[in-house]
Amino acid sequence: MKVIAKIYTEFDEKFGIPRQSGIVGETVGRIVFEPEYRNPEAFRGIEGYTHLWLIWQFSEAVRDVWSPTVRPPRLGGNKRMGVFATRSPYRPNPIGLSSVRLLRVDHTETEGTVLVVGGADLLSGTPIYDVKPYLAYTDSHPEAKGGFADGVMDYKIEVELLECVEEKLSKNEVQKLIAILEQDPRPSYKSEDERSYGMKLDGKEITFKYEKGKLLVTNIE
Repeated sequence: MKVIAKIYTEFDEKFGIPRQSGIVGETVGRIVFEPEYRNPEAFRGIEGYTHLWLIWQFSEAVRDVWSPTVRPPRLGGNKRMGVFATRSPYRPNPIGLSSVRLLRVDHTETEGTVLVVGGADLLSGTPIYDVKPYLAYTDSHPEAKGGFADGVMDYKIEVELLECVEEKLSKNEVQKLIAILEQDPRPSYKSEDERSYGMKLDGKEITFKYEKGKLLVTNIE
């Protein structure tokens, strides 16, 4: 398999990345293709789609061994499930699948055709193996069961920003940060831990902690 592109997002490290694509629609990524795949003809008709499938590599989870079971974070990080019953990055083949919104198609002189997408759950610099159109008439199954994930899909935690932090951000940045932290990126087994956590987002260092049932953003640099 060949890497055809890389995606560049606000996420410079794994901690804080939404656990599924589309959960945080405010995130934006740029898919920049390798020179070999910048032929404009390869993108003919892509503007007609609103959503795309990305097939990509868990580049930070490549390993020579694999385990038949993993510990999903949403189950507390202690209960084991079969690897093929989860979307864990620790798989026999480190391949990820994400559904993203196509926001626009940029035609540039230096990078060729660039796809700007929303709702991506990928680390900045992630290698992309393929891009395919999302087709609602065949890809969408509203009646489908989601296994153990159905029991945790609506989970959100309250988020509050100190006034001195909120003053440093635009309204859109505040909304994005809240949407990301509402998913609670902390390890599940640390649910009552009040220590401070740090995450990088769009070049900023965000500091937050758990306090009285919510996440409190205490600093931004």
